[in-house]
Amino acid sequence: MIRINLLGQVRPKATKQSVPLESTLQILLGVAAVAIALIVLSVTYYSQKHQLDDTNTRIASLKAEKANLQQIKQDVDRFEAQKAALQTQIGVIETLQKNRTGAQELLQMVANTVVRVDQLWLTSLDRTGDTLHITGEAGSVNSVANFITQMKRSGYFDKIEIEEAKEDDVAKSVTTYGFIMSAAVAQAAPTTGQPQTKPAAGTSTTTPPQPAAKGRS
Repeated sequence: MIRINLLGQVRPKATKQSVPLESTLQILLGVAAVAIALIVLSVTYYSQKHQLDDTNTRIASLKAEKANLQQIKQDVDRFEAQKAALQTQIGVIETLQKNRTGAQELLQMVANTVVRVDQLWLTSLDRTGDTLHITGEAGSVNSVANFITQMKRSGYFDKIEIEEAKEDDVAKSVTTYGFIMSAAVAQAAPTTGQPQTKPAAGTSTTTPPQPAAKGRS
């Protein structure tokens, strides 16, 4: 496009206004400050976001580990309960087996002791814990004393005590003595030794209990 000056006057040139140097510096410093602030905020934001992501990841991992440990704990508790139940059952079985075997040995030993004594027989035998309560009849007080001696020699009994011994004359034609005694079962089994020798009839190795006055109780 061609411009024609019809006025015939010289068009004055536009004068440029100068910007003070101080204002320019302030503007530049402001822009730089804003830019730096943005950079710092961006770096801080991304750093915090990264830490937050790591923390969330760690929390999720710990929660999963906790759930796993809880499951393991439940399994362990269940196994411990099963173990305790099995141990209880085993203990009951062992106790029954021990009592069964011990009762057989005890009855056998009592029987072996009785047959070594003349004129004596048992009428009842009861066990309470480790204590035997024995009731029987004998032809003489010496037989009762011999029975006590044989029980002591067996090694299966200790703390043998006569609770009662008196003439009762169960049979009209024969003099008999009823006796009640107790004995503790020895904790240690007797050592195997030589067979015991049956004492002669009427021989006593212990002081016989004194019978009560003759007559029925």
